[in-house]
Amino acid sequence: MSRVAVVTGGASGLGEAICAGLAAQGHRIAVLDLDAGAADKVAADLRGHGAQAVGIAVDVADEAAVDRAFSMVRTEFGPTEILVTSAAMGGFTRLDKITLDEWNRYLAVNLTGTFLTLRAALSDMVAAGWGRIVTISSAAGQQGAPRQAHYSATKGGVIALTKTVARDYAKYGITANSVPPFAIETPMLRRQQAEGKLPPDEYLTQAIPAGRVGAPEDVAAVCAFLCSEAAGYVTGQVIGVNGGAVV
Repeated sequence: MSRVAVVTGGASGLGEAICAGLAAQGHRIAVLDLDAGAADKVAADLRGHGAQAVGIAVDVADEAAVDRAFSMVRTEFGPTEILVTSAAMGGFTRLDKITLDEWNRYLAVNLTGTFLTLRAALSDMVAAGWGRIVTISSAAGQQGAPRQAHYSATKGGVIALTKTVARDYAKYGITANSVPPFAIETPMLRRQQAEGKLPPDEYLTQAIPAGRVGAPEDVAAVCAFLCSEAAGYVTGQVIGVNGGAVV
């Protein structure tokens, strides 16, 4: 069945792969991203492969912008039925060097942004009596990560938020699960490696029993299942896509 799917951070990396995976299932895709041009390009690529898709620019940390974006989705495709929150920022700063402005920006994008998009979508899902939510968290939110106190704290918050939504909204036919990746081949990973903030793959893979860095499609496949009819009895779960790095 074709559903209306919103993917935040959908214009690159994990988000782009998730958009493609959901489009392959026949869903109508709203690609939400801070980068308007990139969102439009991903949407155009999806349309080129026969999908219905639209790109919408949004800063997920901006309440009014989020509400406008979801209103645009309703106008274009109808109420939101599937939401995947992939928009996030990440980086490395030792805790005693994190400024309050940096801390607050991580909170605003990674945690408040997730809250705002969840809130915007849930009214549609409650009215429909059906919904699928997948939040993209991180292994850093499960076990912490060196020089990532701000990132880890926000991603741990995303996991707790998702579990609460699962408990509160299961009675409305809505599921909410979180996918915390470990090392995935994305532009963000490669940029951090180029800056010397993460080690090369040959060192990263020593911490991954599967022996390789993950592909965006590995995450997209799990998201596609969790957003399907078949996953109606799976909610409140944290489903790692990490090659065994976190068990």
